[in-house]
Amino acid sequence: MRRLWGRLSSVNVQKAVWGLEELGLPYERVEAGGAFGRVGDPDYLALNPNGLVPVMEEDGYVLWESNAILRYLARRHGTGGLWPEDPREAGLVDQWLDWQATRFTPSTRDAFWQTVRTPPEQRDQAVIDRSVEASEACAGLLDAHLAGRAYAVGDRFTAADIALGAATHRWLHLDVPRTERPALRAWYERVRARPAADVALPPLS
Repeated sequence: MRRLWGRLSSVNVQKAVWGLEELGLPYERVEAGGAFGRVGDPDYLALNPNGLVPVMEEDGYVLWESNAILRYLARRHGTGGLWPEDPREAGLVDQWLDWQATRFTPSTRDAFWQTVRTPPEQRDQAVIDRSVEASEACAGLLDAHLAGRAYAVGDRFTAADIALGAATHRWLHLDVPRTERPALRAWYERVRARPAADVALPPLS
């Protein structure tokens, strides 16, 4: 029995769903977080004391933190596919997962919240501008890395493409000015075309 707790509007839940779908693993997704609530309930806090999504349960095993879930799924169910067998390639996947979590997604957070989840009359343009500036720096770094590459690490799709793809999906669909990044755009369209991404990446909300 495998259960994933979390609403699909969460970029972190999207990564876990994308991983599950890529690996063809059966799962039940339970709406939680945001308007769905539940994350403050005692039974949920017993699963994740942080009160955040996602949380995955698998045959009595409980795991939270989206990239930890993605790493676990890729290592346990997708060795040689989503998770490279070569230690150096695996190290690079870890590198990009950490960068996504600590740099790219945090840089876009304020622009996302201000333009998608905040009423226009309550938005703070200075906050948006700072977030866009930080996001542009990250997008430029990723675009330079992807120039001449089909995927983020090595010559095939890995867990790094999932984490980076979910973050890029959010960035490219924000209603903010941005510099066009040809390599980033081409890579995004490539990974976005995967059937699993179609399940995992809804319109921003």
